[in-house]
Order: sequence, then structure tokens, then C-alpha cells
Amino acid sequence: METIYKKARAKINLNLEVTGKRPDNYHTLSSVFQKINLYDELYIQKTKIDGIVIISNVEELNNESNIMAKAYHALKQNYKNITGVEVKLKKRIPMQAGLAGGSTDCASFLIGMNQLFSLNMTKEEIENIGKKLGADVVPCFYNQAVKAEGIGDMVTAIDTDFKFYLVILKPAIACNTKEMYAKIDEQKSISQKRNTEKIIKGLETNQIREITSYLYNVFEEVIEEKEIIKEMKENLIQQGAMRKFNDWFGLLCLWHLRK
Repeated sequence: METIYKKARAKINLNLEVTGKRPDNYHTLSSVFQKINLYDELYIQKTKIDGIVIISNVEELNNESNIMAKAYHALKQNYKNITGVEVKLKKRIPMQAGLAGGSTDCASFLIGMNQLFSLNMTKEEIENIGKKLGADVVPCFYNQAVKAEGIGDMVTAIDTDFKFYLVILKPAIACNTKEMYAKIDEQKSISQKRNTEKIIKGLETNQIREITSYLYNVFEEVIEEKEIIKEMKENLIQQGAMRKFNDWFGLLCLWHLRK
């Protein structure tokens, strides 16, 4: 029986800026998403039993609340030839780390289902389904650096093939993204750095210092554990990580929050 194998790659935000708030209370953003070589593995196979079965090395993901299960049911509403499927998920991407682990699994699952059932979905059709499942899903269809705007669903590919090494640290703390956005709303005095275009320029011209000079995440302005993040970055600088031009943190190690 045919099995579709997919690598669901994690992403990082080289920067994250909140640009506004819509009438429906969703915040708009400007960000550079970069796919990295950390990935989950998906094995998708047809079954004779209707429905979706998810088997993962992370027990809490083996249920209908998994975003892939939601994607399966969304597809079944539009494509009646879809039968039951079994998904084996080897989870490598840390959870609650802002690396889009769930979103990238969802994007890879949709691509795999399109192939397995010969759905012939267009790029627009598959992205429209992904958009309804989560704001980070659409950028995860792109295995490259992209500019994300809107609520994360407006994506522009960045013309770059620049490759670099980075260090990702996941501290033993967790933050609720909804609460982070609420804190940003409360602190109207936050003066955000508008670095999206500067980082894009660094990627397009292969200038690593242009990138490291403008790394930014607005959530760091309101996170309670700010000193923990600061200490982590300073420790890496002491070990030789690249500094920013403004002599602040300056390293290819970012603080991530889950959408």
C-alpha cells in the first residue's frame, strides 16, 4: 500500500512586529519566516476504515484535537473520494517553542493528502484550506524564507538562497500568545523596531551581519521572563556569538513564542 513520506520543517521568526489590530480582534503582523533543518516526519497511508488515526511518539497528539485531524475533516467536506487514513508522526520539533510544529505538520499533511488522493488542488486552494486552520499554516507551505503579513496568511517569497547556521534555545518557560498580544495592547507606549525590510535585504545580499543586526521579536518587550532571555543571550555572546551593531544581544538565537 502506498505511503506518502513528508518532512515537516520547523520555522523561526527572524523578526516579529505587530502592525495593527483588525475589527475581529486578530492582530496583524510583519515578520520574516525562515524554514530550518529541524523537522517532524510524517507517514500517511490509506486505510479501509473511515476517519483518521494519528500515531505519534507524543501521546497527547494522538486525538481529534490534533490540527492534522482538523485538516482531514476539512478536506473530506470538499473531496468525497477521500477514505480513511493513518498518519504516523515522529515528533522532533519541541512543542510550545514558537517553531510552528503543529502548523508545519498540518501544511505537510495537506500536501501529502493532495498527492495520496490525487486531489489536484491548486496552490490557492490548498492555502485557503490551511488559512482556515491556523495563521502560521500558510507560511509553512514554503520551504524557504518568506515575508509574512496580515495575520500571517499573506506570504511573499524572498529571493535568497543564503544558508547559515544558528542556535535555538528553548527555555523551560511557556507563554500564552493571546496573553502576549493583550499585554502589547495594554502597553500602548511600546516603540517597535521596524526591521522586516532590513532583514530581507540581508537575506537577499547574503550579509549575515545585516541579519543579526536587526533580529527582533516584539513579545520580548512584554514577557515577564525578560531577564532570563537577556541572560541566555549574553551567555551566548560570551561564547563567541555574533554581536549586533548596536552592541545589544546580537546572535542567531531567537526567542520564540507559539502562535
